[in-house]
Parts: sequence; C-alpha cells; structure tokens
Amino acid sequence: MTENNANSPASEPSSPSHSATARRAGPLLGLMDVPGDKSISHRALMLGALAVGTTHIEGLLEGDDIHATANALRAMGITVVQDAPGVWHVDGVGVGGLHAPDDVLDLGNSGTSARLLCGLLAGHGFTAIMTGDDSLRKRPMNRVLDPLTQMGVRVETREAGQMPISFTGADMLLPIIYTLPVPSAQVKSAVLLAGLHAPGQTTVIEPIATRDHTERMLTHMGAVIDITESSEGRRITITGQGELSPASVTVPSDPSSAAFPAVAATIVPDSVVTLEGIGMNPARVGIFKSLVDMGASIEKTNPREESGEPLADLKIRGSALTGAKIPASRAASMIDEYPVLAMAAACAIGTSRFEGVGELRVKESDRLATLEAGLRACGVKVETDADSMTIEGCGGPPPGGATIATSLDHRIAMSFLVLGLATEKPVKIDDIRPSKTSFPDFAESMRCLGADIREAS
Repeated sequence: MTENNANSPASEPSSPSHSATARRAGPLLGLMDVPGDKSISHRALMLGALAVGTTHIEGLLEGDDIHATANALRAMGITVVQDAPGVWHVDGVGVGGLHAPDDVLDLGNSGTSARLLCGLLAGHGFTAIMTGDDSLRKRPMNRVLDPLTQMGVRVETREAGQMPISFTGADMLLPIIYTLPVPSAQVKSAVLLAGLHAPGQTTVIEPIATRDHTERMLTHMGAVIDITESSEGRRITITGQGELSPASVTVPSDPSSAAFPAVAATIVPDSVVTLEGIGMNPARVGIFKSLVDMGASIEKTNPREESGEPLADLKIRGSALTGAKIPASRAASMIDEYPVLAMAAACAIGTSRFEGVGELRVKESDRLATLEAGLRACGVKVETDADSMTIEGCGGPPPGGATIATSLDHRIAMSFLVLGLATEKPVKIDDIRPSKTSFPDFAESMRCLGADIREAS
C-alpha cells in the first residue's frame, strides 16, 4: 500500500514542460474517431511480413508502439510503407524469410513488439539483440522466453529475464504442447508465431481464454489452425511450415482506447458521445460489461464484421454509477482498462473491488501502486494488495487538485486526465507524451468533444 505523503509518486512531477491539466467543463458531446486497435495493428504488420506478397492495411494505429514494430521489421528486410494516413502496405517475404538485422532492435516502450517479435524470430537461425526504453527494460520477459527455449531458441538476458536480450533462433524448431501458466495473449501469440515455423503441430492450451486476435488473423491469412475446447481449457493448434497469403486488413477502432472517452462520457453529467467502429471481440469487451454493471448507459448499434473481427458503434450517455465487484474471471478481457475503470469507480456511489489484477504490477509501470498514489492524492479512498484493488467511490465529483506522476505510462496519463474532467478541482499530469504510444491525438480528440484539457506550452 502506498502512503500519500510529500514523497509519494503523485507529488513529484518529472517533466513540467510536458504537463497537461484537465478541468470540469460542460457535457461532452459529439462523435469521436478512436485510433485503430493496437493489438491488431502489431499483428497485421508482423503477419504481413510472413505472407508471400503484399498485405494492404487500413486503419492502422500510427502510435509509437506500432512504429517500433514497423522499424524492427524494416531492419530485417521487410518493406513497410505508409501510403496515406492509416493506410499501409507490407511486402511479405514468407515464413522464415527475415534477414539478420545489422544493429540492435530498439523497441521503445512496446512490450507487445518485444514479446511477439520473439515468436517471429524463433524460426530464424540468426542472432538479434533487442532492447527498449527504461520502462521496457524493467518488464519480465521470461514468461515468453521459457516456451521458446523449449522449442530450441537460445537467449541471454539480464537478471530476472529482463532486456536487453540476445536472441538466437533455430532453423529447425521443435513443436511443443504448452499450457499457459498465467493468462497472456502475448505469450500465446509468440508460441503460435514460432509454431508457424516449426514442423508438425504446435499447441497452446489456455485455461483462461485471452484475446484471440492472432488466431483470427492467422485464419484470415490462410494458416492451418484448429481451436477446440477441452477439460484443460482452450486448445489452439497450428500446423507449421505452411505459407500465409497476403490479405486486406481493416483494423477496427481500439476498445482499450475507446475506454477513455467512454468513461469520460459516463462520469461527466449530460454527456452524449458516439464512438464508431469499435472492436467488439468477446475477449476485449470486459470494460464495457463492467461499466454497464456499474450503471452506465452504453447503446450498441450497427454490429458487423471486418477482416475476421466483430465491431459496432457505441453511444454513451452520462450516468450515475454504483460501485461493483469486478471478478478475476474478467481480468484477461480488460487488463489494460482497469486504470480508467478506477476513475469511474472513484466517481461512483459505494465501493468497487477489482479482483485478479496482479498483472498490473508488471505493466509499463506498477499500475496498482501508481493508481493508488494518484487516487489518494485526488482525495479518493483506495486500498491495494498483491492481486486486488478496492475503491470507495465519492458518490459524485472527487476533490481532485493533485499533480499525478504518470511513471511514463500512457494509460495512467490518460486515465487521470479523464478523472480531471469530473473532479471539483483540476487534475494535472506530469507528462502527456506517453499517450502517443496508443492514442496520438488524445487531448485534441477530447477537446473536440468539449473537454477542457490544456497542455503546457
């Protein structure tokens, strides 16, 4: 548990010149274009690189994380070109066709790039060195490296499996059957991408289902993949050493990014906001289910499917919220959205409890600690332990009036700006730059709805 005192992270802004402040204003009204799905954007680039021919992508997220993936692929001989805003193409070289990079692959803050690229590189018999920024170098990598070493790759890391990583793939990988010890779509995807290069069949068993964008896109590009339910959980089996076909991919709007304007519209009275083309993958909609459980008004219209992914339009209205218990079983479908859901809980009547959220300790920051410090600084009562968070809602606008240290975490930064739209006093964050990771025009997009978010000049 973090104490709220003069030395807490919430009271030490690190980059005042890049700060931003959110204030209460009128209702949020209008239509917002939400950026493309980050998870799907990564996969579209990577699987396009392994296809034989040109993959055309529309709606690609153009945030820092996606540029990290694109640059890494270029360093390994792949042509990745932006044709227009959000419109890209990738000239694939086939499974096993990547070239050894001439230099270190710097993946910035992108954990998805790092973990999925390990699977992509596993079937190539060359050595690549991967690193990232200070935050990424602190994040655990052993969970993805363990199954890949079972398949025959060789790795060297810093202590606790942290980056930089020297990663040497194998020309002949061993197919394996691997049960995920913790729910992780990134680990599952890395093993499936490695399995694409291995002879025979590679199987991943997930006792708790995670987001299935990799399986859907592999199917969209012609991979031989079989998915069944068993007593052990969901079994995903891929047959390796086949070819992927280039495809057109339309990236839906990211439900994780949509969560910010959705919560903002919910906690700012009299708001009516429409979000179009939001990804409705069943493994990603936990945030919307949780908001509805708390009393939010969310109307889903125009359901449809594009490139193997379901999507719909959402209309969100300002609502009086009530605290709710969010079970651990929902965590895999909304792990990235708990920070902004915590802002909704802070405004609700009664107590909210989030269970099974220990994974937040090893994200871009220790999100549980950072959330607790920030909420306490804003006058909200909160307690955390190793795997849960309990928030006593203020039953209306929280006091606010704090400066939040975001720990260079994009979701923390945007979440507290959302809270500041509803608090009695403004909420300031120390650095808005990390929002470019997943939502490059976040502040401007929110201002178009009527939000009062001011960035330091």
